[in-house]
Amino acid sequence: SYDRGSTFNVFVGKGQLIAGMDKALVGMCVNERRFVKIPPKLAYGSEGVSGVIPPNAVLHFDVLLIDLWNSEDEVQIQTYFKPETCPRTVQVSDFVRYHYNGTFLDGTLFDSSHNRMRTYDTYVGIGWLIPGMDQGLLGMCVGEKRIITIPPFLAYGEEGDGKEIPGQASLVFDVVLLDLHNPKDGITIENQHIPETCERRSQTGDFLRYHYNGTLLDGTLFDSSYSRNRTYDTYVGKGYVIAGMDEGLLGVCVGEKRRIIIPPHLGYGEEGRGKIPGSAVLVFDIHVVDFHNPSDSVSITVNYKPSNCTVLSKKGDYLKYHYNASLLDGTLLDSTLSLGKTYNIVLGSGQVVVGMDMGLQDMCVGERRTVVIPPHLGYGEDGVEGEVPGSAVLVFDIELLELVSGLPEGYMFVWNGEVSPNLFEEIDQNHDGEVLLEEFSEYIQTQVDSGKGKLAPGFDFEKIVKNMFTNQDRDGNGKVTAEEFKLKDQEAKEEHDEL
Repeated sequence: SYDRGSTFNVFVGKGQLIAGMDKALVGMCVNERRFVKIPPKLAYGSEGVSGVIPPNAVLHFDVLLIDLWNSEDEVQIQTYFKPETCPRTVQVSDFVRYHYNGTFLDGTLFDSSHNRMRTYDTYVGIGWLIPGMDQGLLGMCVGEKRIITIPPFLAYGEEGDGKEIPGQASLVFDVVLLDLHNPKDGITIENQHIPETCERRSQTGDFLRYHYNGTLLDGTLFDSSYSRNRTYDTYVGKGYVIAGMDEGLLGVCVGEKRRIIIPPHLGYGEEGRGKIPGSAVLVFDIHVVDFHNPSDSVSITVNYKPSNCTVLSKKGDYLKYHYNASLLDGTLLDSTLSLGKTYNIVLGSGQVVVGMDMGLQDMCVGERRTVVIPPHLGYGEDGVEGEVPGSAVLVFDIELLELVSGLPEGYMFVWNGEVSPNLFEEIDQNHDGEVLLEEFSEYIQTQVDSGKGKLAPGFDFEKIVKNMFTNQDRDGNGKVTAEEFKLKDQEAKEEHDEL
């Protein structure tokens, strides 16, 4: 048979062999080797075989059993590893991805998906596989390992496959299941942690920042935002992410952790992407850090208000306050309390982000409030490098400690009493008809010190005075004449603002 390059295939005990060989093969194991001596009466007797075996010849056979099966055999399944958790098993019409080594009964390898470094991907139970494999894969869990032994009539039968597999060969597949899904599957959501308080859940159009680990069903990690030390930031429900993630991120709370399992037709499909193979089920373990909507405004929650709360902050007021600044997930960004000094601003002057200017409005001394600022009213998409992440919602816990009322809008200096009718002459101390910056500055300082006038609080004295002087010095020659000098209420109603 070696010379012919093919095994001898025959049913035993059915008269297809000489009597001695029919007896000799009984009880053999696969890979067993026997030396068989058959007398003529159990072989070809006194006739022999013309030209091959002489009459009354004793025959000697060196037999190696390669394969055996019975027409009543069925597919044999031996599971040698099964995961502790098995939420779902392979059913008819599922699509599976698995690795295998394919051998004959004697252990000869004829094929291996491992050698090709690519899983075998197919539907189960609809005739895409040999019948024995269609049966053998049913009921498997992802991660399960089993040996599937298939008789030839449930494999490639009498003809073989015309390549590596000869006719009448039993096949042994050592299979590990990596993935399964059904084309009818939707996403699966497993809640892992939901915060005790959840004031709002994400909706279509919201902008989310979240961390994630992305794995295949067998646990193989293909991506992680944690490894980049940066959240993944995206709009939800608008097609910016794969369809399964768009759906899976709806209805989450800030701080929530959930697992989103996405079938390939809602992920990266048959083609896959990068480290993600084609037809792969994806598993995302996500942690929602924050979210907002572009239409959101500042949210203000008053935590404490004094009984005497008549003077409220307004644009132009000089404020001193303490704050703790954090992200929505509670990460502390900054605190004036740790520095031991207040934060001081002129409200509405652009010294803080727009959201904080809004959040400090109509506040009285002693009041405490929480101000939540969406990124478009905070530090925007860029954030502050090393301090505030991009697109971050900010939370400020504020206590107003001091308020100095500002001046009416458009004014940097006002009189507390009547204005002298000879104001220019009073400022022009040397009576030369011209006022220099030094004279102007000295006069304003005297009025403020005596309580006759008031400067806008919170600004640098020299900058205010220089600004006021420049507005009076209409020809820009560094001197103010009586003709140039005008009070605010004397100004013609034109585009002019001392600010």
